[in-house]
Amino acid sequence: MADRTDPVVLAQALIRCPSVTPEDAGALEVLEVALAPAGFTCHRLTFSEEGTADVHNLFARIGTSGPHLCFAGHTDVVPPGDENAWLHPPFEAVIEDGVLYGRGAADMKSEVAAFVAAAIDWALDHAENLPGSVSLLITGDEEGVAINGTRKVLDWMGENGHVPDACLVGEPSCSEILGDTVKNGRRGSLNLFITARGVQGHTAYPEKALNPVHALARLVDRMASARMDEGTEFFQPTTVVFSTFDTGNPATNVIPETAHATCNIRFNTLHSAASLERWAHDMAKAVAQETGARFDIRMQVSGEAFLTEKGPLVDTVCAAIKAETGITPQLSTGGGTSDARFIKDWCPVVEFGLVNETIHQVNERVPVADIEALKRIYRRIIDEYFARTSGESA
Repeated sequence: MADRTDPVVLAQALIRCPSVTPEDAGALEVLEVALAPAGFTCHRLTFSEEGTADVHNLFARIGTSGPHLCFAGHTDVVPPGDENAWLHPPFEAVIEDGVLYGRGAADMKSEVAAFVAAAIDWALDHAENLPGSVSLLITGDEEGVAINGTRKVLDWMGENGHVPDACLVGEPSCSEILGDTVKNGRRGSLNLFITARGVQGHTAYPEKALNPVHALARLVDRMASARMDEGTEFFQPTTVVFSTFDTGNPATNVIPETAHATCNIRFNTLHSAASLERWAHDMAKAVAQETGARFDIRMQVSGEAFLTEKGPLVDTVCAAIKAETGITPQLSTGGGTSDARFIKDWCPVVEFGLVNETIHQVNERVPVADIEALKRIYRRIIDEYFARTSGESA
């Protein structure tokens, strides 16, 4: 098993591309230049939608038969913030005392570099007899609105015969040390935008008005106090968290006509976005009957809850981590959302990457040794996945 491709050098090249969403800034070119000589067929895919920025994506594949293992990730990053607050400029990819600094070092250009390097070496080692296919789905729209990225690339893959049998997303999944956590599912997430409508009036004559603030406050309290469930074996209890409550009313002696609140619901597999929307409408209907206020509720869904059960993908990833690090990883469904929420509709998916301690922070950084170890883990995952599944696909 040759070790030809340096993931640290590749990570530095990616970090030096200031690819703040939705800018590509040359990051996909860096990857295509590395992949094409190893035999990968590369497709540059640009997608558009009215009201959003164009997004450049890359799909690369070697092999035409199954099993088909896909690695997914993103090269876009969040803004660096105050660059003067950084120990090293955020897009210079400086290594100091064995640590790589830069925006995207942890989230997730180093992971992309590690799985690209692992895939290239695997392809070169098996150039004469590929046991299956490896592909790479790279988007520039994960940190943004996620409209013209992974979802549309997956649709394109489906239309062109590239649906994978399994996928690993290189999100930074670990909490304290490389290898401690694999995410085999995610909670669902949705936002509710609630408007209460009443009748404007003078605060001295509340009987002549209908106060939407009071009605909305009652609804907010009931929704936030509700015990949605007790959680499951794999998920924590569902949470309802309000983030805004506003009337836009500067006057102290005026009862406003409308009041607005926004909440985020993070939910487990006991619920769906549709069931939670019905629940919110039922709560609002009860308060409307009690108060006379009218409620409008608009829902925005980020993703449904999902769980990838133990099987060839989960077992292979966990075994490879244990073999390389000596650590038995914990399976987790915690945290926010990722592009795995789209991939799960096409194939089993898990997430595994570096320690997430400094993601989105000033002085984002990762030990060089962790990047090198991650490449070894990814390479072992590729080898062991095909060893486990090639016979099933034959």
